[in-house]
Amino acid sequence: MCRAPLDESIVRRAQEAGLVEIGVHDIREFTTDKHRRADDIPYGGGQGMVMKPEPIFAAVRELQRDGSQVVLMTPQGRQFKQSIAQEYAAGSSHLIILCGHYEGIDHRVTEALVDDEISIGDYVLSNGAIAAVVFTDAIVRLLPGVLGDERSPEDESFNLPGGLLEAPQYTRPPEFEGMRVPDVLLGGHHQKIEDWKKAQSRLRTEKNRPDLLGEE
Repeated sequence: MCRAPLDESIVRRAQEAGLVEIGVHDIREFTTDKHRRADDIPYGGGQGMVMKPEPIFAAVRELQRDGSQVVLMTPQGRQFKQSIAQEYAAGSSHLIILCGHYEGIDHRVTEALVDDEISIGDYVLSNGAIAAVVFTDAIVRLLPGVLGDERSPEDESFNLPGGLLEAPQYTRPPEFEGMRVPDVLLGGHHQKIEDWKKAQSRLRTEKNRPDLLGEE
């Protein structure tokens, strides 16, 4: 589930260029019983299964090195935002990302091993690996050299002043099925284009994400 998306596009090119190293580890490889069980029924009752602590402790201890940070993907974590991706891209040399699954992970893992708990949204996924891929992609594209043009991330949504959304983008042809590209973008007047983009950015934010305006 992790390998396919992390071997595509920008993240693949970043790995090929030696800008980042990404490893995917099957937690069952760290089990010790003949059935390779990584989960069990929860104490106290309840539905579903809980991931066992032993293989996770073994995996983290094998992978840890100086400066490692352990991040758990979980619906109970703090909400992932672009600012958090920037923090990790700028200040983390080695991340161990734990993917929650089933009804969750034995809480002793969180208490003893985890440095940060991250949620990518207020919903529940079938597998934390999906969230881990999102988390990884958002960080990798911010690493120096990954996007080629170092200014690229600065013009994207959430990186604009005030955390606003990006303005609409257009390309050729200038007219398609009766819909024209705004004249200001065709005129070549850089200041007018910049002013238009700022105004459109705010309008899109007011329409789609008014909650962001309170963070200005």
